[in-house]
Amino acid sequence: MNWMEIKICTETPAIEPLCALLTDYGVRGFAIEDKEDFQEFLDGKNGQWDYIDESLMQLADSETKITFYLPEDAQGAEQLAGVRELLKQLKSGENAAFYGSLALSCGNVREEDWANNWKQYFKPLPVGETLLILPSWEAVPAGNTRTILRIDPASSFGTGQHHTTRLCLEFVETVLHRGDRVLDLGCGSGILSIGAMLLGAGEAAAVDIADNSVRTAAENAAENGIDAAVYRTYCGDICTDAALRETLGDGYDLICANIVADVLIAMAGRFGAFLKPGGRLIVSGIITERAEEVLGVLKQQGFRQTEVRSAEGWTAALLEK
Repeated sequence: MNWMEIKICTETPAIEPLCALLTDYGVRGFAIEDKEDFQEFLDGKNGQWDYIDESLMQLADSETKITFYLPEDAQGAEQLAGVRELLKQLKSGENAAFYGSLALSCGNVREEDWANNWKQYFKPLPVGETLLILPSWEAVPAGNTRTILRIDPASSFGTGQHHTTRLCLEFVETVLHRGDRVLDLGCGSGILSIGAMLLGAGEAAAVDIADNSVRTAAENAAENGIDAAVYRTYCGDICTDAALRETLGDGYDLICANIVADVLIAMAGRFGAFLKPGGRLIVSGIITERAEEVLGVLKQQGFRQTEVRSAEGWTAALLEK
């Protein structure tokens, strides 16, 4: 298997919290270049070294970097999209200065070229018994009998290639009733709520904290022939924005939340207010090592676990209010 080398520039105090965040995106193992460690070495060498190679001296002036590797395939492309979205959120957050520049480089591929290069990994993909996820630039395969879900994720997470997204869509296909009202929290490309609409949902609301994701979801819904009157998009954070929660309202039959463990835990106390009695909650984006932690918090909030599915280190769960 080929691997993509990813480097992220940051500051020394942010190394540990940033690595913890990246772990939730399935990153396993890091190499750290800490400029402060090298400076401590220089300050403490006490003349015991006759010669230090000039290339090593350059480390004192370089940025602190976190390096990790992702598989050069569809899964890795999805993970990288999630990491890019994470960095964008951190750059616009209150603690942006703490994390430093967060400049990302991907092997020999310039970040600005990634928007086109990643498309080589995105191919038509059957999901469940009904859907065929089709990149917007691909033709419908000859003889296809499945429902076409056209998607162009742009820079947002959600092509269907990642296990977390597929697990969610398979759950949606299993539990959705015709006419259901669906709430898609952390919608990314909108793939889950658009899939629900194509499977028979009556209306959907798609929410994300990133403007680009909200725009992308609306464009993808239109590409799939879904009327804006029954597919609403919102930008904001349901944990902190009371006005957004009021606008979204309640009485939903199904919530889809394909995010990461820490965000699901933060949202846990909000899910119930959106759902009608007996409503269902699908959570995903959880690395398997943290599944019990997330599910334990949701049970404390009154949810009953119905089914759990896992694939390649990722877990999704179906719960009921």
